[in-house]
Amino acid sequence: MSIIRKLIIAHVAVECANHVRFRRDAILAIQEAAEMFLVQRFGDANRAALDAKRVTIMPKDIHLVRAPRKTVDCDLFEPIIQ
Repeated sequence: MSIIRKLIIAHVAVECANHVRFRRDAILAIQEAAEMFLVQRFGDANRAALDAKRVTIMPKDIHLVRAPRKTVDCDLFEPIIQ
């Protein structure tokens, strides 16, 4: 298992639930969602950089696109986890 996958799973387990075991397909779904999120975020940052007539993404581009995106809060899943 890759270090990135381990970090993602550890973060989800700590943030959303305690003492949880994950099935292999659940881990793959978490990884897929995380990769999709990052690709979308960097795509938005790339468009912001291009709009500013640059070809390189800078931290200010990521900060610019960070605010408008809505993210899922772990509290929404609390009834499901219990």
